Amino acid sequence: MKMESMPPPEAPERRTNHFPAIAIALLLIGTFITIGMARLQGTTQEVAEPARKIRQLRFVDQPDGAVAAFDASTGQLVERYEGEQGFLRGTLRAMARQRKVNGVGAEQPFELILHADGRLTLHDPATGTKIALESFGSKNIGVFARLLG
Repeated sequence: MKMESMPPPEAPERRTNHFPAIAIALLLIGTFITIGMARLQGTTQEVAEPARKIRQLRFVDQPDGAVAAFDASTGQLVERYEGEQGFLRGTLRAMARQRKVNGVGAEQPFELILHADGRLTLHDPATGTKIALESFGSKNIGVFARLLG
């Protein structure tokens, strides 16, 4: 009796898991859309509640790529942000763009306002632009809340 030889079994197809890359891409796209919407809207609603605390800040790009936040009244370094810092940089770019559109330089500081109800707003007195930071979630609020001291 003659046995037929069977071909060797084929190796199973290797599938690459693209989920992590897709999830990161969607997260980045969502962040850029949110920042873009904030840019297009320019300002947020006027806030009627009184401010609990206001800190005037200047943000300066450093030669090593970091962003330094300085207290405008004392000149003291408040915080140094290293790395990508997407939310911080995106927010500051939106504010800087409004200044450029309005022909305003970087001399006047921004105001970080903690409202009586706990909301946090970044205000540019030079252009009137206000960004309600609580709209972007607690993790992103924390980036700016640390600057209140």
